[in-house]
Amino acid sequence: MGIGDDAVQVRAQGWRTLASLHGMIDTRLERALTASAGLSVVEYTVLDALSRQDGWHMRMQQLARAAALSASATTRLVNRLEERGLLTRIVCADDRRGIYTELTAAGRDLLEAVRPVHDEVLREVLDEASGVPELTSLVRALAEGEGPGSR
Repeated sequence: MGIGDDAVQVRAQGWRTLASLHGMIDTRLERALTASAGLSVVEYTVLDALSRQDGWHMRMQQLARAAALSASATTRLVNRLEERGLLTRIVCADDRRGIYTELTAAGRDLLEAVRPVHDEVLREVLDEASGVPELTSLVRALAEGEGPGSR
């Protein structure tokens, strides 16, 4: 095996490790968020992303990037959250073609109520994962990435 092959193997192993940790986190968060608030992980992600914006709103394409969704999947997700009264759409004042998505008061309230559940489950899963030898270094890297601006 050459140096190039070794690099490919290292990247592949890194990706498998990341995917494993992501799967653990996603499964547990999905269960907890659904049970406590009727939210999926991606719905929580959208509400959280909107809450971190000045003015509590984002353009649809920004929201799609934040949630790692296609434009059509983002539209369907926004429709569902809008039907639940958790967010609303607003036409951009300076570009009538642009549409912003904005948290409603109900969306902010639900997010604040469920954020402790999200944070606790995330902490629990990362604590568990730190005891898995294959995941220890990745969990450590995530912990080291936490800074004054992290929640």
